[in-house]
Amino acid sequence: MTVLITGASSGFGEAAARIFSAKNQKVVLTARRIDRLDALATELGDQARAIELDVRDRQAVEALPKLLPEGFADIDILINNAGLALGVGGAQEADLDEWDTMVDTNVKGMMYLCRTLLPGMISRGGGHIVNLGSVAASWPYPGGNAYGGSKAFVQQFSRNLRVDLLGKNVRVTNIEPGMCETEFSVVRFNGDEDKAQQVYQGMQPLSASDVAEIIYWTTALPPHINVNQLEVMPTAQAWSPFAVHRDPAGG
Repeated sequence: MTVLITGASSGFGEAAARIFSAKNQKVVLTARRIDRLDALATELGDQARAIELDVRDRQAVEALPKLLPEGFADIDILINNAGLALGVGGAQEADLDEWDTMVDTNVKGMMYLCRTLLPGMISRGGGHIVNLGSVAASWPYPGGNAYGGSKAFVQQFSRNLRVDLLGKNVRVTNIEPGMCETEFSVVRFNGDEDKAQQVYQGMQPLSASDVAEIIYWTTALPPHINVNQLEVMPTAQAWSPFAVHRDPAGG
């Protein structure tokens, strides 16, 4: 089996690469930070190859099949992991450039990879697409606006892929993690590690390896089983009550 992972330079992607490689699967590592990818590929050995890729670049994604090295060209599993959240303010004060970056990465990048690699999977008689969503797709929170919207798209797109691919022997899974300690919050707070640490203070979040194990499990099930959607949170996290604005004047 050959697995292509986007955003493999850190977090879920890096952890998934380690697990699939340990299970004797070949892995194609893609991300923008080629130095990290090269180091990881060297560590994983002959079972890994690194390709610099910005999923927002449609032409680069469309050219990807031609860049896949011999022995790694037939992608059996696509893990659409590349994604990010930027900003924590309300929609009325959001940075539109940050919104564009989230939509271009979380939505369009995922679509580009699916459209590029699906024909090959179908022609070879099967495959599996694993999209990384978020609990934010279903459960809104202050400042989640464009990020939550982008992950709601991932959720619905994954469901529609299942319908499109019915009878093609291509599985589709949407995994929606809750609080997980990776670079996610550091990126969201523009590199402020102190603020990022405060997000997880006093609780045990999920780890990247926790989510990677779940990713692997969904792909290792017998081929007649398709996990459509899997939402997972740390035990210390749950849903909140509805927000209610109360007029101080009592009106």
